[in-house]
Amino acid sequence: MLDLDFVRSNFPAFSEPSLQGQAFFENAGGSYTCAPVIERLTRFYRERKVQPYAPYPASEAGGAEMDEARERLAAILGVETDELSFGPSTTQNTYVLANAVRCWLTPGEAIVVTNQDHEANSGPWRRLADEGIEVREWRLDPATGSLDPEALGPLLEDGKVRLVCFPHCSNVVAEINDVAAITAAAHAAGAFTCVDGVSYAPHGLPDVGALGADIYLFSSYKTYGPHQGVMVVRRQLGFELPNQAHFFNGEVLYKRFTPAGPDHAQVASSAGMADYVDLLAAHHGIDGNAAERGAGVHDLMRAHEVVLMQPLLDYLAARNDLRLIGPREAERRAPTIAVDLGRNAEEAARRLAAHGIMAGGGDFYAVRPLQALGVDLDKGVLRLSFVHYTSQAEIDQLLAALDATL
Repeated sequence: MLDLDFVRSNFPAFSEPSLQGQAFFENAGGSYTCAPVIERLTRFYRERKVQPYAPYPASEAGGAEMDEARERLAAILGVETDELSFGPSTTQNTYVLANAVRCWLTPGEAIVVTNQDHEANSGPWRRLADEGIEVREWRLDPATGSLDPEALGPLLEDGKVRLVCFPHCSNVVAEINDVAAITAAAHAAGAFTCVDGVSYAPHGLPDVGALGADIYLFSSYKTYGPHQGVMVVRRQLGFELPNQAHFFNGEVLYKRFTPAGPDHAQVASSAGMADYVDLLAAHHGIDGNAAERGAGVHDLMRAHEVVLMQPLLDYLAARNDLRLIGPREAERRAPTIAVDLGRNAEEAARRLAAHGIMAGGGDFYAVRPLQALGVDLDKGVLRLSFVHYTSQAEIDQLLAALDATL
């Protein structure tokens, strides 16, 4: 069982007077930051805010902490250290990768995208059609929002597809896609995969090595860290794609797809995310190497979320004045719960705020999936998202607020 008191003691937001009585249900837009990250970020700006990797103590300490972040996070994710890099955001990282793929593919070759994705893992790839690359769409079921794995096969069968881009889970549908199986199917057809993990990683960092994905992207500001995009590019594909950085950095894998200089302080403070995983592992008696500790913490987080999520899903599914998007079984989805109210969702979020509920309404950059699901974009959806630090009392507060406002 997750020790929630211990968890919440590691997040200063829960002791912040201005946030008392406020239940946070917009975690899919960005999580609270854990104390180890804040402490590292503050220390870096106070003690180490110099050009890193120079031969003097403050610089050496700053560079070492940046290296530590990459090494420890890569170990948790089950990949090699140089296969992980940082960029300003997942959207920006995807644009850089799409430019590399543009130069790599040739007319007549194809990629697969979905209409279940956040626009960050859809729009940049679709623009390759302007270069003569065929873009094939793996479409969601308009009734359920699901991606049918059987529908992917026909898109791959002619052997022209080189890259399949899809989400680990959508930021509005939230169904957890079988990354390992989809990647295996793509590899069997001679294609690589690019997985948007932004909406999954906050619920437990995945073992990317075990999943087999060639590219895996997520945002550290949604995984209790600073505002950075984290990008895993496995070695084979990383050196097939053309270098996007300065020519003299082309032989360093973690620099190939970061044309701009990294934010030194934010990269260094990302080691605090690994600190937090290790704190949870130690407190709950989880042993093993970094990947094993990460997997144990992942399972703790997911188990806690599932217990809290099912009553909320049941409550929403039982109402006849709204449409619950995505699976109704907590085990099949992330706790990012989008609801079509048939009326203005932002106004509904404003009414919830009067009851101490922090939530959002709109399209959340998920215009394509919402259109495919038949949602009126002018009204949008109400999105209620939480993570492992959410308490039962906050779920109860949300249910009471929904009763009062819906």
